[in-house]
Parts: sequence; structure tokens; C-alpha cells
Amino acid sequence: MLDVRRLQVLRAVVTSGSVTAAAAHLGYTPSAISQHVAALEKEAGIALLERIGRGVRPTAAGRLLTRHAAIIGQQLAEAETALADLRAGRTGRLTIRYFASVGPTLLAPALARVRMEHPGVVIDPRLADPDDLLPAVEQGNADLAIVVRRPSDGTRQGIRTVHLLDDAYQAVLPPGHPLAPQRVINLADLASEPWVGSEPPGPCLDPIVEACGAAGFSPNFVAKSEDYATAQGFVAAGLGVSLIPRLGLGARHPGVVIRRVRRPEPIRAIHAAVREVSLEQPALRALLDALKPATRE
Repeated sequence: MLDVRRLQVLRAVVTSGSVTAAAAHLGYTPSAISQHVAALEKEAGIALLERIGRGVRPTAAGRLLTRHAAIIGQQLAEAETALADLRAGRTGRLTIRYFASVGPTLLAPALARVRMEHPGVVIDPRLADPDDLLPAVEQGNADLAIVVRRPSDGTRQGIRTVHLLDDAYQAVLPPGHPLAPQRVINLADLASEPWVGSEPPGPCLDPIVEACGAAGFSPNFVAKSEDYATAQGFVAAGLGVSLIPRLGLGARHPGVVIRRVRRPEPIRAIHAAVREVSLEQPALRALLDALKPATRE
């Protein structure tokens, strides 16, 4: 295989017309230049230069390799420029995976900020099933995922999780419900109520079931919806009560009332998950920084 550095030395010799001039341009000794050319000739298996008076001129093979050395030099320069742009966050691609309720209130403003700071970076946010979020990061299909972590979740090798916020579930009641006049409701007071499910099985439903268990009961789900707007519609129609996280209540149904819950307050812990190696990307670090202020608004 031909050595790229020696090709550039050959190019310098041919361009300048002598070993001595090439040595001066490159900061080498004439002896070092001659050694590089001799080694390249050995690699090529053919003479590359011939002496003409005090100078040298390329053979046909020397001219061929000099042309390719120019192309390689240009490509290396372009690669170095592209790499510098990538390191600085001027170019690149950022792939994001998220679940529905964090999109409008948490992710959208953070993405807008990153696009202003890194306009050359392509950002690809995609909605995904909550169970597929962390695997997408682990398998390299996403640079960042917004996930719900359970207290029992352990660490994953090569994955860093950054806590963003604790999203509290709130009670959703029909306006005429006996508990509607209260500003805060004890969870146990909902034990005998028919319930409207608002979450699919998984990390978002677990906080509800576990909190109800801590309050001494299991919720009686008489209707289920994996869509917060539909769940609110069911409550407004009088089918039951529901718990919906604060981030899922951005669009409130006019036919329901929302009340805080305590003893205990169900909470889902929302984190950003990234691969450790991806933290070298400036745009990814900027997104993490943007997500944290968004959680405090």
C-alpha cells in the first residue's frame, strides 16, 4: 500500500523541481526527502524520478502518482474541514426519540433553541413507543431519547441518563363530582370510583398502580384510553375519574376539573438517555442544556 505522506513528498519534489527545494518547503533535510522517495519507489515497484542536471523530473509513473497525490491532498483537506465543522457543531445530524406528551411542552422549545444555535445540524425528532426509546439509544438508532425511568431501573453500560423533571399525575374529575370543590385530593378518596385508564401498560402506568397500591387499593378501570384527550372526554361523559400527568394536560377538556393528588402523589420521572460517546457532539450537549431550562418553565 502506498504511503500518503510519501505521496505528498513526491508531489512537492515534482512541483518544486528538485529535492533541495522540496526539503526547504517541507522543513525536511534533503536526505530525508530522498529517503521518502526511495521508500515510495520501493512500494510502487518502479522508478518515479530521474535526474536532469541538478534537478529531477518525474517518470511516467511519477507523473501519475503526482496527479493522484494532488487529488488525495485535496480530499484530505476537505475531510479535515468537514471534521472540524462536525467537532464544532456546525454540521452533523441529531436523531431524537420521544413519547407523545413531552413533545409540545418539553421537547419543542428545546429543539427550537438548538436549531438557532446550530443551524447547520439536521435534527430528526421522531415519536416512538415508550418501550422502544431506550433500546433505540443503545442500538445506535438515536442520539438522545426522552424516557420515563422507574426507581428500580438500573444503569446501562455506555448509557448516561440525565434527570429532567418529575411529572406529577393529577386527578381529572367531572365538574359535578363530590370531590371537585377540594383543591387537593387524597388518593385513597378515589378508591371506590370507576376509573378511566389514560396510560398503556409500562413505565407511565406503573406510577399510578404503585401509588394506588400504597394508598391501599387497586383502581377499577371501567374504560381505557391511551390518549389523554380521549381519557378526558370519557371523564367528561361521566364514565369515571382518571389520573393524567401534568405534561399531558396541555389541552384541557372544558368538561372536566383538574385537582392535585396527595398521600401519595403519583409521579413519573422523566430523563434524557444518551450514549456516553455521543456527548462529544456539541449539538447534543446543547440539547441537554436546552431541555433542563425547559423543565423549569
